[in-house]
Amino acid sequence: MSTKIDMTPMVDLAFLLLTFFMLTTTFAKPNVMQLTMPVKDKNLTDEEQTKIKASQAVTIILGPENKVFYYFGLNEPNDKSVPQPEVKTTDFSANGIRQILLARQKQEPEPIILIMPLSGKAVPEDKQSKYKNMVDILDEMNITNQKKYALVDIPAKDVDLLKKLNLI
Repeated sequence: MSTKIDMTPMVDLAFLLLTFFMLTTTFAKPNVMQLTMPVKDKNLTDEEQTKIKASQAVTIILGPENKVFYYFGLNEPNDKSVPQPEVKTTDFSANGIRQILLARQKQEPEPIILIMPLSGKAVPEDKQSKYKNMVDILDEMNITNQKKYALVDIPAKDVDLLKKLNLI
């Protein structure tokens, strides 16, 4: 009589159990926000680029120290028929920019949000917005279910407006 134990069935069972649990468990899916970026065509002129209506526009400027500057419409300092926008200041709290976006969504069903981080050579380094502010505003866009928003570089006319109002 042999004292050896045949391990083949036990190894076979172990691999069957391993395969069963691997196929039946659900893996944690990463939580990422879907971001669709337009194709950048360098051949487009200013006239061919998409224009938005001032009545639909909400301009959000990410400022220093977790401040958010916003105004409704577009800033057109060269067009004298368009009044200077009334720039207001808020923050990222639940009663801050979120409530403003929800209220605007009730007034205008499909607002177009222009998000401008305060950065670049025209802005001193201590007055520039932080990366955290960009993440926070993108979270707010997702929470308030905004359909159309754009991340754009801040034009000099908006930097000049903020400087004129002593906000930066």
